[in-house]
Amino acid sequence: MRGSVECTWGWGHCAPSPLLLWTLLLFAAPFGLLGEKTRQVSLEVIPNWLGPLQNLLHIRAVGTNSTLHYVWSSLGPLAVVMVATNTPHSTLSVNWSLLLSPEPDGGLMVLPKDSIQFSSALVFTRLLEFDSTNVSDTAAKPLGRPYPPYSLADFSWNNITDSLDPATLSATFQGHPMNDPTRTFANGSLAFRVQAFSRSSRPAQPPRLLHTADTCQLEVALIGASPRGNRSLFGLEVATLGQGPDCPSMQEQHSIDDEYAPAVFQSPIVRAFFGSQNNFCAFNLTFGASTGPGYWDQHYLSWSMLLGVGFPPVDGLSPLVLGIMAVALGAPGLMLLGGGLVLLLHHKKYSEYQSIN
Repeated sequence: MRGSVECTWGWGHCAPSPLLLWTLLLFAAPFGLLGEKTRQVSLEVIPNWLGPLQNLLHIRAVGTNSTLHYVWSSLGPLAVVMVATNTPHSTLSVNWSLLLSPEPDGGLMVLPKDSIQFSSALVFTRLLEFDSTNVSDTAAKPLGRPYPPYSLADFSWNNITDSLDPATLSATFQGHPMNDPTRTFANGSLAFRVQAFSRSSRPAQPPRLLHTADTCQLEVALIGASPRGNRSLFGLEVATLGQGPDCPSMQEQHSIDDEYAPAVFQSPIVRAFFGSQNNFCAFNLTFGASTGPGYWDQHYLSWSMLLGVGFPPVDGLSPLVLGIMAVALGAPGLMLLGGGLVLLLHHKKYSEYQSIN
């Protein structure tokens, strides 16, 4: 069974496996910015010439009449600002003096300002952990006894320049808590791999998310960290800009094609761009099943998500499903067609006039 969670700001999927999960988050944008089949994509790590290294990754995807900007940063908690403009010539402007100041308003801008048609942001605030030892049903509330969460604002991150790969249009933020008295991350890390795309396709490796030139993919991996319980479940707390006074509502939908989507899941860079008056909504993505197998088996957990603007990529029926339908419906049809031809020829053979010599 395939499912999706449809929200006022986007929609999402996830798989029930505790070792692999995927999500799709898209944000509404004007129709004129949608449907670019190909984009010219570039990745740039913007250097801070005023002081120590700061991770600021700019993905610029240029289409015929529009440009998408994704600005990823580990200043504070990991965050991304997404901006869509109606010109292929818009640019990102960074004022490091403002961005690193106590009042960062205006430190991050996309110019010209009047070309901006849509903007939003996601902030990955905390890594959550629950003890599910005495929980047999993940639908139960609460999920289990919560452990103190890990604040991603208190993580130390790698130099993202070292992981920048122009060939695959990807880069990786990899980090661990700066203060780790219990040494749970002594041999572990939390990684966020960001990848952009120049055209629509589906990668060869699972979970094979269908992407377009209007999206970029985020793969999150928790590797080698010691769980604080025998059967720990993990999740992410995510905050997004609200589009109104209320937070998003969710609605479940289903599809007959379940090969790629097995089931449903049931903050300085942002201020620099949007200013201090923001309406944030927080939601949790919790992963896995208490019945296992789970993170406690291999100390490895990964999940993937797509971020973009517009409507979700149209996911047609997969080749497997089409093949099954062809066999199921085509074979009887061929048999009926063949039987009809046999009867027709047989009837013709005995109904034609035969001359007598």
